[in-house]
Amino acid sequence: MPGGEETAGERAAAKKATPARKASAAGTASGRDAAPAGKGGSTDKGAGRGKKATASAKKAASAKKATTSAKKSGSGKKAAAPAKKAGSAKKATTPAKKATTPAMKPASGKKPESAKKPASAKKATALIKKAPAPTKPLVAPKKATAAVPAAPAKPVFRPAREESCTALVRRARRINRELAKVYPYAHTELDFENPFQLLVATVLSAQTTDLRVNQTTPALFARYPTPEDLAAANPEEVEEILRPTGFFRAKTKAVMGLSKALVEDFGGEVPDRLEDLVKLPGVGRKTAFVVLGNAFGQPGITVDTHFKRLVHRWQWTAETDPDKIEAAVGALFPKSEWTDLSHRVIWHGRRICHARKPACGACPIAHLCPAYGEGETDPEKARKLLKYEKAGLPGQRLKPPQAYLDAGGKPAPPLGAG
Repeated sequence: MPGGEETAGERAAAKKATPARKASAAGTASGRDAAPAGKGGSTDKGAGRGKKATASAKKAASAKKATTSAKKSGSGKKAAAPAKKAGSAKKATTPAKKATTPAMKPASGKKPESAKKPASAKKATALIKKAPAPTKPLVAPKKATAAVPAAPAKPVFRPAREESCTALVRRARRINRELAKVYPYAHTELDFENPFQLLVATVLSAQTTDLRVNQTTPALFARYPTPEDLAAANPEEVEEILRPTGFFRAKTKAVMGLSKALVEDFGGEVPDRLEDLVKLPGVGRKTAFVVLGNAFGQPGITVDTHFKRLVHRWQWTAETDPDKIEAAVGALFPKSEWTDLSHRVIWHGRRICHARKPACGACPIAHLCPAYGEGETDPEKARKLLKYEKAGLPGQRLKPPQAYLDAGGKPAPPLGAG
């Protein structure tokens, strides 16, 4: 019978869908009510209901798995509650999946798809990686750690290690011309009225200053005005007069000896030849050139301690012997310049280019000096190192030439004056 076959098919399908009915009773009932009627439809209806029941069973199984994983991640508990209340596996599955997605961590350690960078970010990263590094990295300039020393008014001159003779001559003569502008009144700084007084004063100037000699000789020449008087003097009296100059015993012997030689050999007159002067006791080439140049007007180079120091600083010569220095420097200048050159160099050494601390910052020839920087380069500090008329102080002569006084020079005070 048609009714009997239909009932048997339904029973067979029901046996197969038993697990599905247990998982979702409502789904099975709705499927039974919605089955269409027709011929031969009992077998088809049963098969259709079986397929739907199988699909529902699969959904229920996936919901169960999702619920289990949600419990493990901690967020599944919240998602499982609405699923039980609604009684629908489909509604419970959707929020559970959404809740578990961010909490799940893949076992392989790979980042989930949602964590991956967008395509635009990948392109930007690739462009940054491909950008070439600058070939010359910028380096910040170092901060100044010390004050820059004050430079002279003109560029500092630095001669080459192997300066040619022509270049040396030009540089030396240029220095001489500059010194002539600075010291147009340069002269010997020993007071004298005749060649004899100049000869004695020059011998006494050894190991002391010209000022000290100038303060001592007035009393000596007032008592012994001629070579004959000094040659016949009492040595003890002469020593007492010469005591302020230092080494007074040796100097007494020297001036009395040369006075006696002048009387005996030259009739009491000072000779005007170099070879005769150097024969006198205590007279060398330096003393002879001072007398010849300033008393007789014969050119000569005076190599004293100041002259020797400055020609070494200026690199005019490397010689150390006074006679060799005289020859080397004399070859750089015409003979007519020798006496005035000596005065200018000695004056510069006494006033500006001192032995211990030269006043480089106040030097008018700093731009020509290879030794610039050995002394004080700050202009204000260098001016405090100046001496004599450059510092507004008296010179070394008690009776200086009128040209010196006209230029602003001041005469030195006599011995014992405050």
